[in-house]
Amino acid sequence: MKNSIRIKAVEKSGIVTVKALIKHPMETGRRKDKGGNLIPAHHIAEFGIWVNGSEKMKGEWGTGISKNPYMSFKYQGKKGDQIKIKLQDNQNQILSVETTVK
Repeated sequence: MKNSIRIKAVEKSGIVTVKALIKHPMETGRRKDKGGNLIPAHHIAEFGIWVNGSEKMKGEWGTGISKNPYMSFKYQGKKGDQIKIKLQDNQNQILSVETTVK
């Protein structure tokens, strides 16, 4: 499965709204396939958000987050800001996306 992140960042009245849709299986490691075998855990473990190269937020996710998670946040900013979202899952795969605020 190819993982990806779709992102949109828009400024209105000095407030930037960032929306991201992340394509990821987010398997808990407790679900079984049709043969009754456990599907191995595969979920996003850590995330970080940078604005203009400065880290603004980081955190940890676990198995309680649904498949293909949606993330949204707001901050005081302006058009032209550079936003980067970086995710790392429990299998050490890294997903990253960058965009410019419109």
